[in-house]
Amino acid sequence: MTELPTAGLPASSVVLITGIMAAGKSTVAQALAERLPRAVHIRGDGFRRMIVSGRVEMGDEDEREALAQLRLRHRLSAQAADTCAQAGWTAVVQDIVIGPDLAAYAAMVRTRPFHVVVLAPSPATVQAREAARPKTGYGPGGWTPEVMDRILREGTPRTGLWLETTGQSPAETVDTVLSRLGEARVAG
Repeated sequence: MTELPTAGLPASSVVLITGIMAAGKSTVAQALAERLPRAVHIRGDGFRRMIVSGRVEMGDEDEREALAQLRLRHRLSAQAADTCAQAGWTAVVQDIVIGPDLAAYAAMVRTRPFHVVVLAPSPATVQAREAARPKTGYGPGGWTPEVMDRILREGTPRTGLWLETTGQSPAETVDTVLSRLGEARVAG
């Protein structure tokens, strides 16, 4: 693995890795955190799983409650990222933050600098990754890679670093993130 300079990413910063389900967010966020000298990986989905009873998934009948729980999870991950950054860590947050939620998330993170990396592989690549992994993200409510990709590409503000990662390994994606970090900086 090539060691790249991290001069553009000081400790006490936040990097959000986002994209649709099976875009590679978890793998890339973990690999990025491992390449930094002092970093934490905050998994947004962990906050969803903390809801023991009363959890409503996106695509379930109660859309209002599902959105409220999604926004709670975003607030919690933003607060966790800020807390880690205040303690001198680079917080690499990974979650599905697309559509208008991306601007709302950026407003919640207080740490500067704040970076956004959007992973945008083709729907066919996402479909293949989804089929190869043990967990499933698509199914209820008509969610498909094509539908989610459309929401991502047509409804998400073009902020931060957008990467078409079809055909890239996680290591190549991390190399790209580190070499183009200035493009990912959205605040501070």
